[in-house]
Amino acid sequence: MTPDHDRSRSPGGRTLLSDLVRGHRLAAGLTQAELAGRAGVGVRTVRDLERGRATRPQRTTVDLLADALGLTGDDRREFVTTARPAPADPAPRVPAADDPGTPTALPQPVALLGRDRDVAEVSDLIGAHPVVSLVGLAGVGKSALALTVAHAVAARHPAGVVGVLVGEGSDTADVLAASAAVFGVSRLADLSCRLAGRPALLLVDAVERAPGPVAEALRSLTAAAPTLRVLVTGRRPVGLPGELVRPVAPLDVPPPGSRPTERADLDRWPAAALFAARLTQARHAPPTPAELPALAALVRRLGGLPLAVELMAARGRILDVTELLDRYGDRVLDLAAVRPGGQPAAGTVTLREAVATSYHLLAPAERAALRRLSAFRNRWSVELAEELLATGADRWDAVPLLDRLRELGLLSVRGTGPFRFRLLDAVRDFAAEQADAEGETDGIRLRHATVVAGLVRRTAPGLVGAELPGTVHLLDEATSDITAALAYAGERAPATALLLAAALPRWWRLRGRDVSGRRWLRRLLDDPRTAGVPPVLRAWALLGAARLAVEHGAGAEELPAARAALVTFTEVGDVTGELSARSVLCALLRGLGAHDEAREQAEAALSLATRHGRAREMAVAQHHLTWHDVRVGQLAGARRRLATVDRLAAQCGDQRLRLLARADLAELTRWEGRYAEAVEQGRRAAAALVELGDPGRLRRVVGTVGLALALQGRIDDASAVVAELWPSGPVPRPRRPSAAERWDPPGAGRDVRPEDALRGLIEGQVALHRGDRELAAEWFAAAAEAASGGADRRDLVEALVGLAASTGEVAVLDRLDRARQVTGVSLLPREEELLYSLVAQRDRARRG
Repeated sequence: MTPDHDRSRSPGGRTLLSDLVRGHRLAAGLTQAELAGRAGVGVRTVRDLERGRATRPQRTTVDLLADALGLTGDDRREFVTTARPAPADPAPRVPAADDPGTPTALPQPVALLGRDRDVAEVSDLIGAHPVVSLVGLAGVGKSALALTVAHAVAARHPAGVVGVLVGEGSDTADVLAASAAVFGVSRLADLSCRLAGRPALLLVDAVERAPGPVAEALRSLTAAAPTLRVLVTGRRPVGLPGELVRPVAPLDVPPPGSRPTERADLDRWPAAALFAARLTQARHAPPTPAELPALAALVRRLGGLPLAVELMAARGRILDVTELLDRYGDRVLDLAAVRPGGQPAAGTVTLREAVATSYHLLAPAERAALRRLSAFRNRWSVELAEELLATGADRWDAVPLLDRLRELGLLSVRGTGPFRFRLLDAVRDFAAEQADAEGETDGIRLRHATVVAGLVRRTAPGLVGAELPGTVHLLDEATSDITAALAYAGERAPATALLLAAALPRWWRLRGRDVSGRRWLRRLLDDPRTAGVPPVLRAWALLGAARLAVEHGAGAEELPAARAALVTFTEVGDVTGELSARSVLCALLRGLGAHDEAREQAEAALSLATRHGRAREMAVAQHHLTWHDVRVGQLAGARRRLATVDRLAAQCGDQRLRLLARADLAELTRWEGRYAEAVEQGRRAAAALVELGDPGRLRRVVGTVGLALALQGRIDDASAVVAELWPSGPVPRPRRPSAAERWDPPGAGRDVRPEDALRGLIEGQVALHRGDRELAAEWFAAAAEAASGGADRRDLVEALVGLAASTGEVAVLDRLDRARQVTGVSLLPREEELLYSLVAQRDRARRG
């Protein structure tokens, strides 16, 4: 063992090794692919060994193949010796120090990205523990980190900072001889005199190549020289008393769903910054803005492993980042350095082989547990892990397992919340492959879906009330697992999928997923395999579909579902379900123009909530009744109701309800003609809604601000709001387009949403202030069309008032009258003033 260990090949080993591999494989009755799958190595590795292309495989690869072939005793020794013959010259080759008091110099460290905290922590640990082990997967950067730390603490170790690299087949004497040599002495007995009581640091790299001999040697070294500190790197701990194990995690990667548009956003994540830097070196050009989202996704797939990042970036000489993601995003386990012609470079291992080495260090029960944990797609908690790992009624303590996985560098632990555990992507992919090979995948995924459904069912009640922010955050953390569970259970266990989906509508609505969420519920409700689910579960699913339909103007389709849910909840005496059903019916009926029945549902809900002392549901009912006051022009009464909503919501700690009341107050203030005050109130509410989510309500309150600005005459500010809500503007034309031609609602290919009427109202008022009545009329007409199917028919009346005022056409008044008769909406004083002269003109014409 030496700082640059011998890599010579034994003469004639090529033919003998290829014959041995092929012979043992055939004797075991395995194909090359089956042997590779058992060993956790690439098929190419087996193929190259049998063809004589690889003559000196890594020791870890040899051990994996021997395990997979079931070799023991003399057969195993012959196989290992043939594949990895002993070094021709085991003596250490270290340059002697010119001065016994001067340590042998270590190589200069490379610049590290994102490791400042690691360097500081490990530097502190060295002073407090005799042996510190940096453990982790191959390629995670253990050696680079250790070298940087060694240089950082050199001043604190005046007797020397030196290093040795463990070679294959080294024994205890080799390790002791090499360690003594780098300090300039020939015997262990002389080391204490050499150090003379001064602190020294020994860096021992790649201890997994001879773990037993290294452990024995370090016991002797630390006993002989008490002032010696040892920093070791390996894929597993040494196992010494007093050893401090410090796992080395991969570099931080951008979170799921992130789509950076600027390089500065990307460089906040060390793995992405490293990839961008290496890509720039490889192709002599930095990543383009268009490549940044793919770059973020690619480094997530690489798990932040520095070696994988470097190897992938090298391929950027030929492919752009999007092509790299498409070509290699699902093949990261096979990533390795390659020679010209596509063959693996000598002495390198794939990520699969690197993970397989650590995987085979686990006990069989630990491997089985890891295969189960591979079902999780993102972060998870100890409790979720225990649920997933439970068999029947038996539960077991997952903490020792998680500690073992972390110790081997297979598990990432980030943050302080409960959802802080995550398998590295490469580890998860490898474990999933092993689960496939064992025929366990279906059972694991079904168990995962059941566990996720249980999590969501327990968590969903927190989507109302004081726990809303924390609950939304927890479900956001579990988004990828929810998606995976729905996808699997929807095909294989639809009753479980319905149980999961029925608990998600409030979260889907807050996250703007009302269309896809409703589609899931409808698909599962229509599946004949869910016909036997409990009636209450079916009622919650029906109500969820109706709740989501309100968000995208499809209430008419789901009105029967909401009525059916109300009947079920009433029959079984489920007060919570009945209150929820009446609340959804209020919104549905108001959107369909059935205002009287909507008011009756709100009053019934208020009475039921009052009898049962449900402050939040009382606030919800009062909130619905507010809009009936607005409809008949009783703005003062509406203001009093909103104050009641705010008080009751504060009483039960429901911050979302308070925000909605404040957003509605801004709209009420605008109707009262106090535009500056409405702008201020709306902006405060919008800022809070950004933190909460709820994109539908956020768009509404921002639109209210824009309309108040337009009515106030602040045209540029109002136009800025339009650009914010509808960023994709109309295509320029040589002539002025009509409003219908310019209409560009958000989301290509999607039906116009009711809140899109706000754009027509804002643009119409802007055109009026600019004196362009013709264009104003076009926008007001478009707004009326968009509002005709919306829940807030006051928008329809406001659009028709604007259309009448901008055109001066008496015929518009007749349309307005018909709309008011259907909706029951009363004109506000400001609107009556706008139409006064036109109404008088119509009256004179009728009298004449």
